[in-house]
Amino acid sequence: MSAVPLQLHTERLLLRAASAALAPAVNGFQMRNLAHFAPWDPPYAADYFEPEGVSARLDKAEQDFAAGSAFGFWFSRLNAPADLIGKVNVTQVSRGPFQSASLGYAIDAQAQGQGLMHEALQAVIALMFAPPVRLHRLQAAVRPENRASLAVMKRLGFAYEGLSRRYLFIAGAWRDHETFALINPDWDIDEPP
Repeated sequence: MSAVPLQLHTERLLLRAASAALAPAVNGFQMRNLAHFAPWDPPYAADYFEPEGVSARLDKAEQDFAAGSAFGFWFSRLNAPADLIGKVNVTQVSRGPFQSASLGYAIDAQAQGQGLMHEALQAVIALMFAPPVRLHRLQAAVRPENRASLAVMKRLGFAYEGLSRRYLFIAGAWRDHETFALINPDWDIDEPP
């Protein structure tokens, strides 16, 4: 099996696989957007923003990427590669008859409304549906009040699958999420995994 690329390029973005080398930029992104992400993120561990905690998470993400169990990308504008403005995570990769994974993403408050998340997700989805990853299905869960994220799901062609009640513990309570899925269009309906 060929290796999964560690970098992706789009018209405006550079996407890089998670690595400890990105720790200072990742921490800057997280601290800069703390209030912006508060309504959407689960509670943080005590060491979440400590340099050692950030590095440990990135090390784990790098190992998961190499093992094919998760694929995390951080992205920046091509003309400002040191300044991270978003992330895309493909986690819970399941093989066998499922061939599916969960999709998560976040973008800097100052980069919203410019189509950058759509652009980043298009690149990652294309990679996840092509060899060597070749997933059959991606699933995403979005809070009903997150209009920007719901618009991204619609624009990317994700199909609404239903409401998952009390799905995740976020901002001090169990929150409902709407679930969406995108099926790999190049996977023949009767083709085995």
